[in-house]
Formats: sequence, structure tokens, C-alpha cells
Amino acid sequence: MSTLRVTAELLTVHDHPNADALELAQVGLYRAVVAKGAYRTGDAAVYIPEQAVLPQALVEELGLTGRLAGKASDRVKAVRLRGELSQGLVCRPRALADVDLVRAAAEGTDFAEALGITKWVPPVPTTMNGDVESAPDLLPWVDIENLQRYPDIFEPGEPVVLTEKLHGTACLTTYVADGGRVLVSSKGFGSKGLALTEDPRNLYWRAVRTYDVPGAAARLAAALGATRVGVFGEVYGAGVQDLGYGANGRSTELGYAVFDVSAEVDGRVRWLDPAALVEAGLLDGALPLVPRLYEGPYDPAKVLELATGRETVSGRELHLREGVVVRPAVERYSPVVGGRAIAKAISPAYLTRKGGTEYE
Repeated sequence: MSTLRVTAELLTVHDHPNADALELAQVGLYRAVVAKGAYRTGDAAVYIPEQAVLPQALVEELGLTGRLAGKASDRVKAVRLRGELSQGLVCRPRALADVDLVRAAAEGTDFAEALGITKWVPPVPTTMNGDVESAPDLLPWVDIENLQRYPDIFEPGEPVVLTEKLHGTACLTTYVADGGRVLVSSKGFGSKGLALTEDPRNLYWRAVRTYDVPGAAARLAAALGATRVGVFGEVYGAGVQDLGYGANGRSTELGYAVFDVSAEVDGRVRWLDPAALVEAGLLDGALPLVPRLYEGPYDPAKVLELATGRETVSGRELHLREGVVVRPAVERYSPVVGGRAIAKAISPAYLTRKGGTEYE
């Protein structure tokens, strides 16, 4: 899940092809449906992204009572309005009436706190929960920003790799060479520096033991001379999320696929390409990896094209694809997001599906 930032943005306004009274306000590669005439290209307005939870007063001010997602009808979610995908809200809240939004857009000011907007936290099912302990040696995962919000993370034509984004739950495994300790956590607990104590009933520990992730991590640590190795995988299957890929999260047939690896060597943590490690014989080839869909020059249109379609994990195209993850062929820093150059692009069909779950 990406970080929550509520910022002022300069808009590009397009006609709505199916509604005379509506228009499309573009922010990055996102488009939000707005009332016709409310904004012109070049205007500045506040953009509230998906997964933002609004205070009721702001919901009422924006005329959205009963129209947002969640039990309290206060969460922003992608919707289709007259056939066009609308992602996020474009508005000018009264609380910011005296703010120079053009200047705020240039400075990247975050208005989330000022507006009382918070980030939605998905519920945690019992099988993903458990007793936790402090884990200062745990190698953390990073929040991935959405490419449609930050399309300039990558340079045009830059060599990139696209892998399929799976709809499961992220499992963080850290192997500590000193003593051979194994730390296992979820994305949510991991962000707090916590690890799950081993329990055969716990989903993450079941996946880690079923696929012998510690064994693969230990062998990689020895080959690299690493003090710590992090293996980041997606656990999936029926009972985990609403998309199952033909696996069963309630049994030994649960699915698991590695999407990233990190290693601490000589005191420095580096991100490593799992497929390259397998090809070099450094990572166990029996360990499942997320499908690789594309290697080539960066083209936003190509990325958005591949974000849609059917899943490839099962080999049977059982259901829709969640999206893709984009990273450079050579790991690097991105000044656009102030961190690792990596992003996701999500399928519109996934965003607007009915009965979806979002546990982590």
C-alpha cells in the first residue's frame, strides 16, 4: 500500500465522453470525475487519493454523504461514473480557502493532517494475526507508490522489468546469519518493527515452512557473505483474499511467490533481483517467483496495458489481474519519491470489482 499524501496539484481538464455535465480532471496519470466548469487546465486544486478516510464534516462539505466506501461511507475508492474510471477526489476544501494552492503544489505541501484525513488500514483476519515480539533485525519492506500518481519515477526508454502484482498478503522473512535466527512478519507488523512468534496455525509461518524459505535464505547468505537476508513473498489462495489463483490458503496447497530480496553485506543493505539470483544459481530455483511479464524500455502506455488482463500465476487465467510492479533493470534511487525507484500500476477492473478484500 502506498503512503498517504493529500497535496495540491495543477490540473489538466478533459471532456467526459459520456456526460455533458461532467469533466475529467487529470493528476499525474489519474483522472477524477468533476462537475463541468469547476476547473480549467492549469488550475490548482487539492487531490485526495484512494484509501483516504475523510472526517464526516468534510464528506458533508463535498456533498458526498452516503456516496463513499466503507461502513461509515467515508473512504475514497475508485469508481466508474458514466463509464469513466474516477480515482480520488479533486476539490478545494473551505479549510484551505486562504492557502495559495499553486505555491503549495510547487512545494509539495501535505494537507492530510490539516484536513483530518487518515489512511485506511485494512482489517487483519485471525489467521494473519498472532503474538508478536520486537524484531530490530527484521529487514523491512517499503511502501510502493502508484505509477499513475508519479509517472516520472522512470525515465522514458529506461530499461525496466514488470512483474505481476499478486493479490495476497505480503510475508517478510529475515534470516540472520549470526545464530541462524529466522524472523517472520506481515507488512503491517513489519512496519512497526515487530515479528510474529512461530505458530503452525499462522498463515505466514505456514508458508515460510512449506516452501523452506529459511533454507533458501541461509544458502543465499552464505553465498553472498551476508549478515542478513530478507526474502519478501506474497502468500495467496482461497481464504487469504478474494482472488485465489487456484491455490488454497487454508491447507498445505497455499500459494507463495517471491517478489523481492534484500541482503546486508558489509553493513549495507542492497535490493536484489530474485530472477537474477536464481539464474546465477544463488537462490533456490525451486522457490516460486512472481511472474515476469515484460523486460524492455519504459513506456507508461505499455505499463498500463500490462496492468490489465487475466492472471498468469495459475496458468489458467482464472480471474482478473491485480496489476504490475515496475522497477528499473538496474536498482537505483528516485528523487521523485525520495527513495527506491519502484512503483505499481493497478488494473481498473481490480479497483472496481465487487466484493473485494484488502487484508494485510
